[in-house]
Amino acid sequence: MIDESRIEETVKAISFPRLSGTADERKILTLMSKKLSMLNLDLHIQDFEFSTFFGRSYPKIGFLFGFVLIVFFYLNFESILIPVLSLIILITLISTFLITRNPENIRLKRILSSANIYVKILPSEEKQEEQDTNNLNIFFFSHLDSKGQRFSILARIRAIRVWAFTSLILVVIIILKNYLFIQLALLFYGIGLIPFILNLIATILILFNTSNNLSDGAIDDASGISCVFELLNHYLEPESRLKNFNLFFIFTGAEECGTMGIRNFYKLIKDLSKESIFFFNFDSIAESIYLFPGKNHSNRVKTLYKMFLSNKMGLEIKSNPKKIYFGSHSDGYYMKRMGFDGIGIGDMDCYKYIHSINDTPDRVNYSLLKKLCEVIIDVLDSYDKQF
Repeated sequence: MIDESRIEETVKAISFPRLSGTADERKILTLMSKKLSMLNLDLHIQDFEFSTFFGRSYPKIGFLFGFVLIVFFYLNFESILIPVLSLIILITLISTFLITRNPENIRLKRILSSANIYVKILPSEEKQEEQDTNNLNIFFFSHLDSKGQRFSILARIRAIRVWAFTSLILVVIIILKNYLFIQLALLFYGIGLIPFILNLIATILILFNTSNNLSDGAIDDASGISCVFELLNHYLEPESRLKNFNLFFIFTGAEECGTMGIRNFYKLIKDLSKESIFFFNFDSIAESIYLFPGKNHSNRVKTLYKMFLSNKMGLEIKSNPKKIYFGSHSDGYYMKRMGFDGIGIGDMDCYKYIHSINDTPDRVNYSLLKKLCEVIIDVLDSYDKQF
């Protein structure tokens, strides 16, 4: 049975600042390890090191150098240094892009430590031997760390969007001004002035944004942790277990610093058949339930997504309206990129609170989390019967 009071207790117990790589994150790793050890399951801890370069420095380098290139070509400097400086910037951008293709292996700037924690529950006893052959698995993810930032997540998203769209406009203007209609250069300077100023403001906002350890992270992601922990408690009971699936309950570290936890966890599962795995990622739930099935749905995703939408519990499911992704991404987004089927679960209505001092336990709707867990159990029970 799903216990709303236990969900609330879990959220409140782990709602404290826990920036990735700090002693505070180590505190929640210790706390969750103790809670999981009390359940008499085999507890697995994957320690890893990570660099802050990818999550905190690399984006700023990219936006700053991109702006500098725009300045060079928009103002059309004639100095011989401009081609040289532009070439240096392009080489730097290409080099940093190449080394950040596997950011979990980077050892630049600050090197910190974190860990992933996970446990496994086997199917009902009569199906365990058969299950070893079929090797079907469901992964439940949530991340342990939190972070605060100088500017709200909405302000950051808007700044990135403004930078991206004004950069595109300025590239078009630069081509027209410098190469196609040179005689109308003055006119294009005037047309480009507003997007140029907006691009400058967006760049300044991005550069001056910094991470801090001031957010309690109740929504992001104590809410997700509590859901995964509550589902674990439910499936601990032999009569509640699914018959055809191994269940993994995974708590990742350093998600807020470039999704370092899931990138390291991937090393443990990269050789498994992608068809054998389906995941649910819980990330920031407070007021509403949004599902993120991703693009190009597989039949499995379509089936489970439809089952969620037609749930019998009266839980309202909102779809993901985002067509273009900006900024950093979640564990679920990374799993999708790696080719795994799954559904992200979050809440886009609570963005005004997360990554700030306003991300507190009083913002979380605990009855909503309870109903969400009940719907997941009902959907998976129905799905399990199809095998």
